[in-house]
Amino acid sequence: MDYKERVAGLMLGGVSKRLVTVVIGFLLIGTIAGACGGDDASERLVVYSGRSESLVGPLFAQFEAGTGIEVAVKYGSTSEMAATLLEEGENSPADIYFAQDPGGLGIVDKATLLTDLPNKILRQVPEWAKSPEGRWVGISGRARVVVYNTDRLSDDDMPESVEGFVSQEWKGRVGWAPTNGSFQAMVTGMRVMWGEERTTNWLKAMKANDPKEYPKNTPIVAATGSGEIDVGLVNHYYLYRFIQEQGDDFAARNYHPTSLGPDSLVMVAGAGILKTSKNPTAAEKFIDFMLSPEAQQYFADETFEYPVVEGVATHSLLKPMDEIKKPTIDMADLDDLQGTQALLRDLGILN
Repeated sequence: MDYKERVAGLMLGGVSKRLVTVVIGFLLIGTIAGACGGDDASERLVVYSGRSESLVGPLFAQFEAGTGIEVAVKYGSTSEMAATLLEEGENSPADIYFAQDPGGLGIVDKATLLTDLPNKILRQVPEWAKSPEGRWVGISGRARVVVYNTDRLSDDDMPESVEGFVSQEWKGRVGWAPTNGSFQAMVTGMRVMWGEERTTNWLKAMKANDPKEYPKNTPIVAATGSGEIDVGLVNHYYLYRFIQEQGDDFAARNYHPTSLGPDSLVMVAGAGILKTSKNPTAAEKFIDFMLSPEAQQYFADETFEYPVVEGVATHSLLKPMDEIKKPTIDMADLDDLQGTQALLRDLGILN
């Protein structure tokens, strides 16, 4: 089976919806219904989601079932949803913007489209995982890693930083996804931490080293496991979906860079409420639900992400958060996504 077939299988399989229905359903419906009461039956919440339906759709459905609040979701990439919100402005029907990365949240926040969140929501999330101005919060954490083929490589073969992949020995062996929002957030982090010149030099050298381009993270991990490439620049959690589907024999594992640089960022997927929301109370309930222990455990167990709420157990397969050599960087500083996209276009990496 080639990597495209494996990707198709994962896409069709998605998240284990039966497990979600059986386990989370019983946990959440009674809890949320009791907390919210029955007064919201006629309310409707519009969510613009930069996260895919296979990842978050089950949670949206459980929130809807437990509260009686109808949830209408518009799915797309984080950058597409941000661009739509900027275009719609004060005429947007959206109540919630749920972004894959802080770059998308930053764009919308800089356009003054998000409203202040209440303290009861903000205090649930650590300082590193929310807007300093209190206009968005992280919902889950996602670490940047290097996925590598275990038939050819081990942790000991990995460079300390992704800057090592510009050497001749890695020519044609690396996969990346320049159109992916998380890759662009990492490059934004490089611009913040390394500066424009060093970041530009890395991108030029990587391009010259003939990396294989993919549309997103999933096919990179599949190609790494099949031996089509030796390493890939991805988010950590994609690997574990393959292991869940194919078992421990899947020939790829994650490596966390150790240089304390932007290549080991732990970024957040997060959400904010639009100023133009017609249902701000329901929108607050939605974010509060996403930060509930049950929903946070869903992210840990079903999507293999890092919970952002204290007291929720991280999946046993993951490297503990406190062992990741991640840089100290404000998530809000990753807001210049447009500048990063312009740089990638100037270098011919994006069309």
